[in-house]
Amino acid sequence: MTEYMPEGYCYRQEINKKYLTGELPAEKAFREGVYLEARPYMCDSKHNLHFRLGGIKGFMPYEECAEGIREGKTRDIAVISRVNKPTGFYIKELPSQGEAVAVLSRTLRQEECRKNYISRLVPGDIINACVTHIEPFGAFCDIGSGINALLPIDSISVSRIPTPFARFRAGDRIKAVVKEVDGSGRVTLTHRELLGTWQENADRFNVGETVTGIVRSVESYGIFVELAPNLAGLAEYVPSVSAGQTASVFIKSINPERMKFKLIIIDAQSLPSHRVPCRYFLTEGHIDRWEYSPPSADRKISTNFI
Repeated sequence: MTEYMPEGYCYRQEINKKYLTGELPAEKAFREGVYLEARPYMCDSKHNLHFRLGGIKGFMPYEECAEGIREGKTRDIAVISRVNKPTGFYIKELPSQGEAVAVLSRTLRQEECRKNYISRLVPGDIINACVTHIEPFGAFCDIGSGINALLPIDSISVSRIPTPFARFRAGDRIKAVVKEVDGSGRVTLTHRELLGTWQENADRFNVGETVTGIVRSVESYGIFVELAPNLAGLAEYVPSVSAGQTASVFIKSINPERMKFKLIIIDAQSLPSHRVPCRYFLTEGHIDRWEYSPPSADRKISTNFI
């Protein structure tokens, strides 16, 4: 539902801009309940957010900055970190005569989003998300109006990564799949199901080609090189190669039954933080079951959302 996109998507950017510059009056936004987005320029010592909205100032009281604040379920960092980031809100109160400050509420928008959108999500739904911050165990993503969901590191891709930073940065706009919704309404996401099956990824390569990959791990029996976020191959051990390097690899063989790419490392270099871009094979709708493995494969990798 486009009306509950993650903050910063600005799907109504031109109209939003007219309100923020004063070309359209704030009174109209207040009267019609228009959802707006702006970047707060300050969080004061009492954790209230301050905005500039055309010819008036915007003031967002602490308890209106995020759902869970009133109940003590949301930490102060969730408010402090909003400074200079796109933040959505409704105008809750307009300035009275002689005042030039509008009272804003992000909480109202989030409560509405949870009731009309988040509460209707079910496992298998493909949704838009925006990475807000990253931890070693996963990435937190805005899935609508600033409501966050966790994308665990082992659900980001089939190819194993040392940290979510290897795949994402804060601010990245991504697609994700609802993996679980718990009894409290908290959503857990997955991502790997959108990056293609083994066969879909393997079809992009041919035996005899030399391609670029990223060294993900070095073991005594060989070196795992990521060719795509959902595809890795095994190369013979080379003592001078280390994890994180970019490698040129020769594709020696492809075996669908064992889901194996045999590789030979031609060269490996330490280059500035290289990220393989995510290519989505699915971008919308709903999936009940995802089969990564080819039908002929001995080992089965799948996800069941039912």
